[in-house]
Formats: sequence, C-alpha cells, structure tokens
Amino acid sequence: MDFWSSSLSMDDEFQKLVTRMNPPRVTVDNNSSRTTTLIKVDSANKRGSLLEVIQVLTDMNLIIRRAYISSDGGWFMDVFHVTDQNGKKFLQEDVAERIQQSLGSRGRSFQSLRRSVEVQAAAEHTTIELTGKDRPGLLSEVFAVLTDLKCNVIAAEVWTHNSRMASVVYIADEATGLSIDNLDRLAKIKQLLLFVLNGDIDNRSANTAVSVDSTHKERRLHQMMYADRDYDIYDADNGSAINKNKIYVTVDDCADKGYTVVNLRCPDRPKLIFDTVCTITDMQYVVYHGTVNAEGTEAYQEYYIRHVDGCPINSQAERQRVINCLEAAVRRRSSEGIQLELCGEDRVGLLSNITRIFRENGLSVNRAEIATRGSKAMDVFYVTDPSGMPVTSETIEAVRKEIGMITMHVKGNVCSKSQSHETGPFCLRNLFRSRSAKLLYNLGLMKSCPWI
Repeated sequence: MDFWSSSLSMDDEFQKLVTRMNPPRVTVDNNSSRTTTLIKVDSANKRGSLLEVIQVLTDMNLIIRRAYISSDGGWFMDVFHVTDQNGKKFLQEDVAERIQQSLGSRGRSFQSLRRSVEVQAAAEHTTIELTGKDRPGLLSEVFAVLTDLKCNVIAAEVWTHNSRMASVVYIADEATGLSIDNLDRLAKIKQLLLFVLNGDIDNRSANTAVSVDSTHKERRLHQMMYADRDYDIYDADNGSAINKNKIYVTVDDCADKGYTVVNLRCPDRPKLIFDTVCTITDMQYVVYHGTVNAEGTEAYQEYYIRHVDGCPINSQAERQRVINCLEAAVRRRSSEGIQLELCGEDRVGLLSNITRIFRENGLSVNRAEIATRGSKAMDVFYVTDPSGMPVTSETIEAVRKEIGMITMHVKGNVCSKSQSHETGPFCLRNLFRSRSAKLLYNLGLMKSCPWI
C-alpha cells in the first residue's frame, strides 16, 4: 500500500472514530414554522457532509426553501426549511433516519463517493456512462445499438449542455433480465457505442464506461460533464435561449475572515441547491457558511468557501472558472423546448423505436428521464426542432400517430405553423434521417440504407 492510500485509510478510520464518539443528530420540526418543515442537522463535520444531506432531501423529492449552513470548527450545524412538491409540510417519518445513515458509520465517506459514486448494489443492472458531442439523432443511434446487442434499457438519464452530451444508462441482458458480466460482450458494447459517439465527422473527447455498479445518476452526470469541461465550451447558437434564464454569479474576497464569498441569483427550480453544491464539491471547495433563500420565483445562494487545502481563491482566473462552472451547473438541468411524457407497456426495443420516430420527425432531444415501473415504461423527453426552435403542432401530431398505443402528454408551448425549413426543398428532417441511417448502416444495424 502506498503512502497516499495509507493516508486515505487512516483518514477513513479517524472519521469513523469521530462519528462513533459524536453520532449525528437530526430533528424534524413541524411546529416552529407555519409553512415549512424544519430539519436540523448536528454532526461531526467531514468533507461532503453538506452534499450528502442535500442529496438525501433531493432524493426524497423535498424542496429546500431556505437553508442556513455552518461547519466551522469541525462541527456541522445546518437548518433546512423544506416542503413537499406541492409546497406543503411533509410527514415522511424516515427522513431523519436516512440523513443519520448518510452521515453515520453506515454512510458513505466522501472518498468512497468520489471513487465509485455507489448508492446501492445492483446485480441485475449494468451501468453505462457516455459522454461526447451532442447532435440530433444521437440518442436514437445509441438505443438502436443497445437493442441490436440484445440489451434492455431499464432506466437512463440524459443531459445536454453547450453541444456536449452525458448519459447514465442502466441495462440488463434481454434474455436473462440480469446484469451483463461477459467481458467480450461488454467490450463490444463499449466499442460500438464509442463509434456512435464519435460519428463520422467528430472524434473529439468521446468516452464510454461500463460497470456492474449502480450510480446516483444525477450526481454522476454532474461529475461527467464537469470532467468533460462543458463549462468552457460556448455554443453561440444557444445564446438567445440561455439569456431567457439569466444567471448572476459573483466571487469576492472576504479577506478579514480568510474566505471567498460566492453569490448566485437565478430563477428558482427544483434541485437547484443540489446542482450548485455538487459542483462546488467537485471543484474541491468546502462550504463553511452559507445561506439559501428560494421562497419566491428567484433563488439566492451565498456560500463562504475555501479550497480543500484551507486557502481562499487568490487569482482572477480561478474566480472566473468558479463562475463558469456554477453557471454550467444551473443550465445543465434547465429544460428547453416542450416536455413529452410517455407511458406504455415496456418492451425490448421500445426506446429505440420512440427515439427513431423523434429523429425521423426532426425532433432533437435536449434532456431525457427514462424509468421502468413494474411493466410500465415511464419516460420524459424535452425536445426542440434541430435548430433549437419550438416544435410545431403538426410534428407533435405526426409523432403521436406513429407512436401508437403509448400515451403521450405534451407540456409547453407548441407552434401552430410549420417552419419554412420543414416545407422547403431542403428539409432538415430528411438530412438527419439520412445521416443517422448511414451511421447505423455502417455499424451493421441496418440491412439497407435507402437514403445513401
């Protein structure tokens, strides 16, 4: 064992000892506030404590309206004002126990979270992680490859930002319904998916990874997009859409206390504090004090931070990097376009068929949340046309007819008139259909390619 590994092991043992001597205390108070439930957390502090608590609250679909954070002096003392998704107080009895487990001896240390991001054993699933350049039809090509390789998609989440795509996909073997552990088969899956991500014109920084571990999808997606440096890749074509949801981030010195002060203001939405704290943690900063207010349409967050080595930010370049990364953290989950909620009987190849229909009707998927509950597929897609413009009502009706027995609910604004690029002699729909068909033909997943 090298010195670094030995140091980590000793740190872990010391943290366990401190936790046993000072077990975390969590209280849930429904009496002090008229509108929110108060959750008070006292615990010996360790790296990642704040993120672990926020992750538990987020996973329980609780909305953090206000928060007061303090972790100076090796002790973690936080107060969260939370509601359910309907803005009401909640009565979930296990929230205190789940937070205590996440912080206690049975919880995950920050080091184990960073190395594996493991949440639970998942012997029946194989996890695939994908990152690469985004393009219309990419998701359709990915699911077509998995279907051809006899893989059933159990769940998935897909994010796109600044022309980059990241996805965590849970698959199982079509025949057995269990995870795939054959190394040759896994290598083939990785090879073909990497070919799809690279496409036939772009070879920049595509990546695939396969494991039998389960992951916290949203936590991992932040890590993947941060590693892919989506924060410093600006897509000018998306500028008008981005400005609709302006984000203000400032990074200032607090010299007398030795902190750096980060302030963020932007339109509020669910999971916003989770997204920002994930990024601060991934950037190797520690939050010592903080205040969050998200009781109106806008959210205000203020954090007093230092680097893990105890030093505040001391250069303009580092300040700008923090600003760029926090803006990216907010925008990754921002949903452009209309929301399509699909529900139907699950079957192998269903996602491949749905995303093919999207592709052939000129729909571009910006974000997707895919889940299987019992025998039902419960999928949500956020879509625009290939140029980022709203989808027309004619396109939605065409998709609805082709999908058939699957129930589809549409949320958001739909254009009533067809766009000129849909009706002119040069049709973007046919262009993306041809390009995807050619790629799938080259992979051997189509017997003929009529558009070539």
